[in-house]
This record gives sequence, structure tokens and C-alpha cells, in this order.
Amino acid sequence: MFPTRFRRGAFLRFALMATTLAIPLSPGWAQAAPSGTSAATTIAPTAPPRPKALVSITPAEIEQATYDGTGLPPGQSALTAKVQILLDRSGISPGVVDGWRGGMSESAIKAFQRRAGLPMTGRMDHAVWELLQGYAGPPLTMEYTIVEKDATGLVDRIPPDYAEKAAMTSQGYTSVLERLAERFHMDEKFLAKLNPGASFQPGETIHVTVPAKPIRATVTRIIVDKETRRVAAYDARGNMVADYPATVGSSDTPSPHGNHVVDAVALNPTYTYNPHRNFKQGQNDRVLIIPPGPNGPVGNVWIDLSEPTYGIHGTATPSQLFLSQSHGCVRLTNWDAWEL
Repeated sequence: MFPTRFRRGAFLRFALMATTLAIPLSPGWAQAAPSGTSAATTIAPTAPPRPKALVSITPAEIEQATYDGTGLPPGQSALTAKVQILLDRSGISPGVVDGWRGGMSESAIKAFQRRAGLPMTGRMDHAVWELLQGYAGPPLTMEYTIVEKDATGLVDRIPPDYAEKAAMTSQGYTSVLERLAERFHMDEKFLAKLNPGASFQPGETIHVTVPAKPIRATVTRIIVDKETRRVAAYDARGNMVADYPATVGSSDTPSPHGNHVVDAVALNPTYTYNPHRNFKQGQNDRVLIIPPGPNGPVGNVWIDLSEPTYGIHGTATPSQLFLSQSHGCVRLTNWDAWEL
């Protein structure tokens, strides 16, 4: 990966923990036939019920959500959305605010517990809830009126093929909804549920969650933990400054282990695809220059590492951080990568 437009700066120490992640295989659906039955009567286990999704959600439900001591509700809930917003304010990024109890929320709670010196269970409890109340002063939601600028520079679509991407002038947002969801650290579907019937056009007033203010600090060490899939930033005194969810390399293109140095930072980078140095995408066998934009292969930030072709970068699909794998790099949400 070769993004350009680097901004050179002071070296940072970077460590990628070499913890391997063992993923147990799930048993197959077919079960051995009990004694005395034929193979034709094998029994498949009942599939677990799908997590419940909210049909809609209101700002009041988020603001007034309370913890009853039994953990976060399964599926999607106003309480989980509230916890995600408070975690974001605390410097522990939940990734996208989407109201879903899942892997990213669990990893964020673990990171919060680690910083607070609590047992790292990843589950909501009274100790976590009480500490989060220190960030619950200002409103969690607000009104926002869409302006003309929000609708400028949009593109019709982002093609998956890199040759088609290279033929474009920008890897920009595809809709006002996508742009505003990213600005307010939200999942697009969740933003739509918060505003049922909204057209997301200039002049319209909508409800959004209030994102955390950017953290200002001097980072001297970054730890990427493959097992927890988190990126933690520390200052010179060893204090955790911020912690983010991440996608790390796949088994085919694993992220490098060991200690590395941050050599440079590129904001709004172009992206050079080189199948002879990196991976093969589709049928593309020649070098391609892909224009910048938040929907580009590395999002809107590239943090270059001393390990050639590897870096920390943004992503066009923030809600998929824990569902997809990178080509060996470390992928954050665009807003988390920009803050880092």
C-alpha cells in the first residue's frame, strides 16, 4: 500500500502484540443418528433466534435509558446506544454508535475496565455504569440542520473494482446520510432509525448523537492487540490516551509482529495499488492510482509504518470493523484514524 501526500513528523514507537487468535470451528449442523434410527432422521439443532433490531428510536429514549443491573439488553437498544456514546466521550471508542450489543461494544467495555483497573469481563455492570456517569453531563443527542455543503461532492457509487475506482475523480461519500453518519460517529441505519421519514436533504432538521470532542494529547507509543482487536495510544508517562476498535490482518496477509516506528502521516491520501508488491484485486495486474476520499481503500488517513507497505488507516465501512479482515494493515474508523 502506497498512499501519498505524507506529512513527516516525530517518530512514534509502535508495537503489534504477537498474540495469536484461535477461532474454534463450530460443529456442523448434521448430527450423528442415535442408535436404532436411520441416517435419514438426523436432527439439526434449532438455530438461535436472531437478535432483535429496533424499528425506530427516539432521542428521549437514549437520554432516559437507565441500567437495571442485568447487563446490556440483547440485540439493539437505547441503553446500548447511550453506553456507546458515553464510552466515546471517555476516550474509549466503541466504533460506530448503532445501539447493538456485540463484539465492538464488548471490546470497548473491556478497554474501559482495563483503564479503570476493573476485571476485564466486557460486560456492563454497576462499576462500569457508575464510572460512565462522569461523562453523562451534556446532552447525548441534538438537532442538526442539513446545509447545502453536506450535499456537495457526492458520488453516485463506489465500485468494488480498483480499475473503476482509478477512473474516478474522488472516492467521496455516496449520500448525505453516509456523510452525516460518519461525522456524528453513527451507523447509517441507526441514524435513519433516529429520523424516520427523513429525506436527508439540505434545509431539513434531524436528530443526531453528540460525538466526542477530538482528544488533544502527545502520543509516544501505540499498542495493537490482535486478540482484543483494539489499538491503544499512550503518552510519555504511560497513560492511556485513547483506545480504538480495529480490524487486523487476515490469516493470508497477517499483520507484522514486533516493534515498528511511525514514519509519516498522510491525510486524504491517494492510494497506489501495486499487485506486484501487495495483493491481487480482481483481474487488475497493473499499477493503479486511486483518488482520495473517505470511501477509498485506506479511508481518509494513512499512518505509515517502518515495516514496508504496512500502516494504520481508515475504512469506508466502519460498521464492518469486526466482520471483515484487512490486507495485513490495521484498519480503524475514519474518525478514529484521523484523531490518532
